[in-house]
Amino acid sequence: MKAALYLRVSTLDQHPETQRYDLLQLVQQRGFTIVDEYVDRLSGSRARRPGLDRMLSDARRGRFQVLVVWSFDRLGRSVRHFLEVVDELQHINVEFISFRENVDSGGALGRAMMVILGAVAELERNPDYRESACRHASRQAGRPAHRPAQTDRRS
Repeated sequence: MKAALYLRVSTLDQHPETQRYDLLQLVQQRGFTIVDEYVDRLSGSRARRPGLDRMLSDARRGRFQVLVVWSFDRLGRSVRHFLEVVDELQHINVEFISFRENVDSGGALGRAMMVILGAVAELERNPDYRESACRHASRQAGRPAHRPAQTDRRS
C-alpha cells in the first residue's frame, strides 16, 4: 500500500526527525511503501501550510492510499480543521493513521471512530447546537443564560 507521511513542527528548536523515526517504524511494520513526505515547519494555527496543501492535492490525485501522522495535533489547526481534513481523506478513500493516538481508519473500529469524530464535527459546525450547549452549561452553573449588556466602565 502506498503511504504518505505528514510531519509538522511549530518552532525552530523542534525537529521533524523525531516524528519521522516513529512513523518510519510504523510504516515498516505495516509493510507500506512511502511515496512522499510532507513537512511543515510553522505553527499549526495557520490556515495555509504548504506541506499540508500539497499533501491534500496529491491525495485528491490518488498518489497514495494511506496518510500517516505522528499525532492529531500535527495535522489540524483546531479540532474542527482536523476533522475536516480527515473527512476529506475519507471521501477520497485515503486511510488515516495517527501514531500517538493509535488510530487507524482502515479497520472496523477505525471506521467507527471516524464516524464518531464526524458526528462531533457536525455538532461543532452547527451554531444552534453550540449556542444551546452554552446556554445549558450556564443554567447548570447557576448563571444567566444570556450575555449581560456591556456597560461603559470609563466613568
